[in-house]
Amino acid sequence: MSIFSIASSGLSAASLRANVAASNIANVQTTGPLPTSDGSSQATSAGSSCIAPTFPAAYVPLRVDQVSQSSGSTPGGTSATVSTVSPSYTVQSDPSAPFANQDGLVAAPNVDIANEFAQLAAAKYSFIANAKVIQAYSETEKSLLDITT
Repeated sequence: MSIFSIASSGLSAASLRANVAASNIANVQTTGPLPTSDGSSQATSAGSSCIAPTFPAAYVPLRVDQVSQSSGSTPGGTSATVSTVSPSYTVQSDPSAPFANQDGLVAAPNVDIANEFAQLAAAKYSFIANAKVIQAYSETEKSLLDITT
């Protein structure tokens, strides 16, 4: 595997990590009705006898799983995949929400803001480091070509 493809895989993983963290931070307050035991949302409002409106589910936070790529005798690079956080929600009190259950509870995304900002910082420095690798390799290759001509 070439230096460019190794560093490029690192750039891609860092970019994905930053996008996921930003999405989690942006949606930290996107609550929804508590799911029932069968996985559907509790969309009925207290005291309503007519057909209740359906509300979107709470935001499902994501995480990035990053592993080293290894292909036989030429290992290198990284691979990043996105998966959902489990459990995806926490129970929160918000009696004013139109989708709150009879106890005033809603589902809030299970997002740890401190961890998300740490993920953003890690993604930033990983991106910078991989960009520097590409830059250094390019400069070295250019100077090597100047010497040989």
